[in-house]
Amino acid sequence: MQYLETIKALDGELDNLEYHQRRLDKTVKNSNIILKDILMPPSVGLFRCRVIYDGKNYEVFYHPYKKKNIKTLKLVFDDTVNYSKKYYDRKCIDILLKQKSSCDDILIVKNGLITDTSIANIAFQYKNEWITPKKPLLEGTTRARLLESRKILEEDVTIKDLENFTQVALMNAMIDFDIITQDNIEEIIC
Repeated sequence: MQYLETIKALDGELDNLEYHQRRLDKTVKNSNIILKDILMPPSVGLFRCRVIYDGKNYEVFYHPYKKKNIKTLKLVFDDTVNYSKKYYDRKCIDILLKQKSSCDDILIVKNGLITDTSIANIAFQYKNEWITPKKPLLEGTTRARLLESRKILEEDVTIKDLENFTQVALMNAMIDFDIITQDNIEEIIC
């Protein structure tokens, strides 16, 4: 089984490395991979550092990063999808992504609960708080950091709850906490 870590590298600096190491260690027990020792990103520019690993072996790739412009999300339903670890093989997500129609990305619903998009955890603004689903498909590193710092809170989120939210934000290692700039949530969920 191969796994993946995607780490933001800006001008040679690696972002949130502690959280990526924690996830790697949780994914593969007794791994000999120490990220700070194996990563040497380019010194100029914004790069997506991809570490593909199985616990003993690893490969590192650096790709220039260009952010995807996500403004709309298509609700897709799958009660069996499992992406509890950041697997290199994303077939289960890729199959769901084919249902996005003219939307920019998908918002996956599992067992009646909102989970994640195809590339990011999600958060919703309710009054003055940001809420993230309690049961994401993948516990992302940015999500973990924002939960620890109490900038977001966990709650179960249903489709019915969507009408109560005023804003939507995506979060992953590359975009951090990125608020979708639409006037209202009805314009985002297509």
